[in-house]
Amino acid sequence: MEINLRKATIDDIADLIRLRIDFLSDGKKISREEESAIRAQLEGYFSKHIPCGTFVGILAETGGQIVSTAYLAVSERPANTSFITGIVGTILNVYTHPDYRKKGIATKVIARITDEAKRIGVSHIELQATAEGKPLYAKMGFTEPQAFTAMGLRVI
Repeated sequence: MEINLRKATIDDIADLIRLRIDFLSDGKKISREEESAIRAQLEGYFSKHIPCGTFVGILAETGGQIVSTAYLAVSERPANTSFITGIVGTILNVYTHPDYRKKGIATKVIARITDEAKRIGVSHIELQATAEGKPLYAKMGFTEPQAFTAMGLRVI
């Protein structure tokens, strides 16, 4: 099976939205209202961030079908010793269609998105791993933070 990796373009917005919904609903229930709100936000988000380079999507295709993807949201923060350029990336939406899992495709997608991050000056990449994905990320050099614990607060 030949896998073609490519960077998403503005012409891929419909697919990026579908893949995000697939990722979010993989084993979870999303209401119609939630899905509608998410779709509306994503349309604007991708339209804004793909052209300016603050979003990178990598698509893995075989036989003309997208079978895997990963997204990189790029932002700038005040520099510190962990991200000396001040440019950081957050990997999101690592998703492989169930029929194509355990074939090394996600590894290729993550490697390509990491290469894209280096190319644009990202000095630190973060992500939140599921238990299933954690071994893949560890194999690729991702480590758990030693000094800090990730926390969050939902404000809306």
